Amino acid sequence: MTATQERGPQDQALRDRVPEDQTPEQPTTLPRYDEDAPPPLPRASLGKPSPDERFAHIGSWVAGLALAWLVTQKLLPLDGLPWLLIGWFAFGTLVTAVTAAMSGGMIEVKDRVARSVVSTAALIVGAAVVSTVIFVGVRGWEPVTHLNFFTSDMSGVGPKDGFEKGGILHAIIGSGIELGIALVITLPLGIGTAVFMTEVGGAFARIVRTVVEAMTALPSIVAGLFIYSVLIVALGFPRSGLAAALAIAVMMLPIIARAADVVLRVVPGGLREASLALGASRWRTVWHVVLPTARPGLATAVILGVARGVGETSPVLLTSGAAAFTVAGPTDGVMNSLPLFIYANVRSGEPQAIARAFGAAFVLLGLVLVLFVIARLLARPNRVSR
Repeated sequence: MTATQERGPQDQALRDRVPEDQTPEQPTTLPRYDEDAPPPLPRASLGKPSPDERFAHIGSWVAGLALAWLVTQKLLPLDGLPWLLIGWFAFGTLVTAVTAAMSGGMIEVKDRVARSVVSTAALIVGAAVVSTVIFVGVRGWEPVTHLNFFTSDMSGVGPKDGFEKGGILHAIIGSGIELGIALVITLPLGIGTAVFMTEVGGAFARIVRTVVEAMTALPSIVAGLFIYSVLIVALGFPRSGLAAALAIAVMMLPIIARAADVVLRVVPGGLREASLALGASRWRTVWHVVLPTARPGLATAVILGVARGVGETSPVLLTSGAAAFTVAGPTDGVMNSLPLFIYANVRSGEPQAIARAFGAAFVLLGLVLVLFVIARLLARPNRVSR
């Protein structure tokens, strides 16, 4: 008996178990295109709201504004723009929740309410930043328009003198020197501390993390008193820009270390495992894999530290003092800075000096913006050429 004859009963049994509607004898019918059907509508992108959803969202906030105006301005004695804005947020969120409940379930209500709260918070923060910049720019625009404001110091210039005399060159140089020294100290220490807490771990790393988290809430005056008592009083070091830079470094170090620790912990563990599996050491893995992956986040951590240190006044006032002339050496005696210049001129009470203080504050805001842009450009990932 051949193999074909042996498989005959089995093939017959398989054919018996196949339904009749799947047999190849039945013809295949292809769908036909309906020429009278309307053209298909373009599909909206993922996450893009439909026109009905946009109408419900905008209409909810318009209705919330009308209710807020009716309640705060007509029914209750809550006159004024602040109460109107607070009522607008409350009633707008309430109407948004009601419209979401009419078209969906509880998940839709929570989603729209959370989106409204987050969007409102972002608008408040943005409005606060923009209003601050505009207010400082308007109050300090007149002295900024004079070239000598950037090329001269305040040697021999009184608080009542006009804007054609004096400038903030000494304060800009002092802030740059102090911030540069503080960055040289805190950048390797902060990122190294974050690498130790994230990559090494252990009981001592938990202690270091606790100390770093506690130091993030350290008052600036305490940092200034620490450097003043240790470096100036105990060791007899004179008040100078170096002492001020050390005080600023004490304030910047925990901010950079804590933010860098959070960024490094977000790096996927699979990247580390892949590098170690290829034979790389722990140090090469950190240097060539972990740190390049987290470079944008580390730049943000540095910017947070710089933003904390560049505006400190009390520790600089205790450790460096203020001078009306330019001091280029960090150990050459008292050194002025932009925060100290602003503080001293605002306290004078003279309109000319107060305007100079606002001009210096406007320059300080611009300096922080420039540092932020430079850090983001340096942290931008390299493009792979094809």
